[in-house]
Amino acid sequence: MASGDSLSQFRNIGIMAHIDAGKTTTTERILFYTGKSHKLGEVHDGNAVMDWMEQEQERGITITSAATTCAWHGHTINIIDTPGHVDFTVEVERCLRVLDGSVAVFCAVGGVEPQSETVWRQANTYRIPRIAFINKMDRVGADFGRCIKMISERLGANPLPVQIPIGKEETYKGVIDLVREKMITFDEDSKGLTVTEESIPDELKQESAAARMALIEKLADFDDGVMEKFLDEQPVSVDEINQAIRSATLKLDVVPVLCGSSFKNKGVQPLLDAVVAYLPSPLDVPPVEGVNDDGAVEARKASDREKFSGLVFKLTSDPFIGVLAYVRVYSGVLKAGEKIYNPRKRKKEKITRIVKMHANKREEVSELRAGDIGAVVGLRFSTTGDTICESGDSFMLDTMDFPEPVISVAIEPKGKADEEKLFDSLAKIALEDPSFTVSTDPDSGQTIISGMGELHLEIIVDRMIREFKVAANVGKPQVAYKETISVPVRAEGKFDPPTAGGKRQYGHVWLELAPLERNAGFEFECKIADDVIPPEIIPAIEKAVRDSLDAGALVGFPVVDVRVSLVDGSYHEEESSDQAFGVAASMAFRKGASEAGPVLLEPVMNVEISLPESYLGDVIADLNSKRAKILGMGSREAGIQVVRAQVPLAEMFGYSTALRSATQGRASFTMQFAAYDMVPVHISDKIIKKIRGL
Repeated sequence: MASGDSLSQFRNIGIMAHIDAGKTTTTERILFYTGKSHKLGEVHDGNAVMDWMEQEQERGITITSAATTCAWHGHTINIIDTPGHVDFTVEVERCLRVLDGSVAVFCAVGGVEPQSETVWRQANTYRIPRIAFINKMDRVGADFGRCIKMISERLGANPLPVQIPIGKEETYKGVIDLVREKMITFDEDSKGLTVTEESIPDELKQESAAARMALIEKLADFDDGVMEKFLDEQPVSVDEINQAIRSATLKLDVVPVLCGSSFKNKGVQPLLDAVVAYLPSPLDVPPVEGVNDDGAVEARKASDREKFSGLVFKLTSDPFIGVLAYVRVYSGVLKAGEKIYNPRKRKKEKITRIVKMHANKREEVSELRAGDIGAVVGLRFSTTGDTICESGDSFMLDTMDFPEPVISVAIEPKGKADEEKLFDSLAKIALEDPSFTVSTDPDSGQTIISGMGELHLEIIVDRMIREFKVAANVGKPQVAYKETISVPVRAEGKFDPPTAGGKRQYGHVWLELAPLERNAGFEFECKIADDVIPPEIIPAIEKAVRDSLDAGALVGFPVVDVRVSLVDGSYHEEESSDQAFGVAASMAFRKGASEAGPVLLEPVMNVEISLPESYLGDVIADLNSKRAKILGMGSREAGIQVVRAQVPLAEMFGYSTALRSATQGRASFTMQFAAYDMVPVHISDKIIKKIRGL
C-alpha cells in the first residue's frame, strides 16, 4: 500500500445498528462471501466468528467490537462489528472515531429503533458517510417503505433507495438494482454463493422505472450533470449515476439504501459492491488535524510519505501477550521494533510486535501503513484516546470523551487468596473499558465498580469469574446519585491557625455559589481585582474548589451544576501561600454548599417499550407507579405499540424480568441515559436516611 492508488482501494468501515437488527449475521456473511471464513457462523448457534467471547455466544449479542479484514473485487475492507446494546455505547463511540464510513443495519420490521438513533447521532458527530442496509426482509411484518420513511423522519437523513425488494416476508427472493436496471436473485442451495442477474421482468418494470426516476430526480439536486440530463430528458449512464451517488454520500447529502436478508443469504454481495462504490477510502476523508506543542494546528494527509501519526482507540488484555492496543494509522508508516512517542503522556514507547486482527485471531505483520487498522504489542503508557507519533514529534489528535457511569455495585473477594487477583483483574478491565470505573467508598472501605447499566456490570463480573478466575461477592446495584444546590449563597473561608513559634499560615476568601441549569457542569470565575489576592494564587483557589466538588454536603455525592465566584478576600505578603488559600477555599465551599439548599440528583433514563396492544394499559399503569414521564405512544406495526417514557434509573432495576412476566414474554424494552434530574423531596429524605444509616 505504498502508493496513493492502492490507498484508494481501502475501506475502513463499521457495522452499526440497534441490538438484534442483524449486524453480526451480516458481518458473518461478508466474511463468508469474501472467502475470509469457509463456513457460515450463526449468532443463535453461538458460533459467529465476530462474537467470540463466551458471554456474547451465550446471550446472542455483541459486547465488544471485533475487527477483521477481508478483500472484495481488488479492494481491502477493514470491518469493525460494533455492539448494539446501549450499555456498550462507548464501544461504538471509539470505533466510529477511527472509521471512514459505516453500514447502518436496520430491521425491516422494527425500522429505526432507539439505539439506531444513538449510533446515528454519534456518526453525525464524526461526519461519517453511511450506507443503510434494511435487513430481515423475509420476516413477517417487513416493510421497506416504512423503514425508509423512518430513516427520514427519525434520523433527519436523506435516504436514497438504490434497490427495491422483490417480494417481502415469505415471498422475498431478491432485489432490483435501480442503477444497473437488473433483477438480482440468490440461490438458497449454494448458501447465496450463486448470484443470478437477469433483465427486469415485465410485471416489475413499471415499479422499478418509477423508483429509478425518483432516484435520478433526487440525485439531480446534488449533481449538475445529472440535473442537466434530467431536465433535458436524456438518459443518465450507470457510471454517471454511481459517481453522483458516491459524491453525494461522501458529502453526507444522501444515504444509499439497500435491502436483503443476511440470515437467508440474500443481498449481501450487492451490499459489498455498494461499500466499494459509495463509501470513502482514506484519501476521500479530509486530512486529520491535530495540535503540536506550540498549540498550532497541523494537518496530516493519508500518505506513507507523511510523518507517522496514529490513534489508540481500544485496549484489550490478552492472556498470552499482555495488552493489545488497537491503532488507526492516519499518516506515515508504523514498523515493528520502532520507538514512538505519546505526546499526551510525554512518554516514549516501543512497538515490539504488530498484528492484524481477525476477531480474536491474530496475523503478525511487519508494519502498518497510512489508512491501516491493526493492533500493537508493547505499549506501556498509552491508553484509549491517546495519539502516538514519531519520536521527536509532538503532534496530538483530539482525545475521546466518554460518558460517566450511572450505576454501581460493591464487590469484594470471597477469600484472602482472591484479593490480589480481584484488584488485578479490575485494573485490566478498567484499562480496556473507559466507561467502567473502580473506586473505594471512603466510609465503608468497600470496592465500588461503576458502569453504564446492569448488563454492563453483569458482563464484567462474569468475565472476572471465568476469564480471570476470581471468586467475588457482588452487592445490589446502586444508583450513581449526584448533588447540587438550589439557592445562591455567599460564604467565607478563613485559614489562620494559631502558631507556636513556626511560620504563620494565612488565607482568606469569600465565595459566591449559584445554581446552574441542569447538566451545565461547573463554572469558576474570579471577580476580584489583582490587589485583593495576587493572580498567581487564583489557580490554587480554583483547584481547591474543584477538588471539593467530589463530596457534597448532603451525603457526599459529587456536586454538579454550580457556579462558584471568587468575590473577595484578603492577603498577607509574608504569611499567605497557595496551600493556605486552598484550605480557605475548601472551607468556604463546604460551608456555602451546606447553606445553599443542597438537593439530590438522580439519573433519568429514556425508555422505549415495544409491546402487544392488549398489554398497553397494564404497562402504562406500572410505568406511572415508577415515577415515569410518558413522552409519547405510537404503533410500530399491526398490533404492536411503542411507549416512550423517561424513568428514574432507581425504579428500573429488574424491570426486564417484571416486563416479561407481565406480558408473557412478548414485550421488549431499551433504556439509555437521558439526564440528571432532581429527586422528589420525600424520596430524597428516605435515600439520605438510608445512606446515613438512620
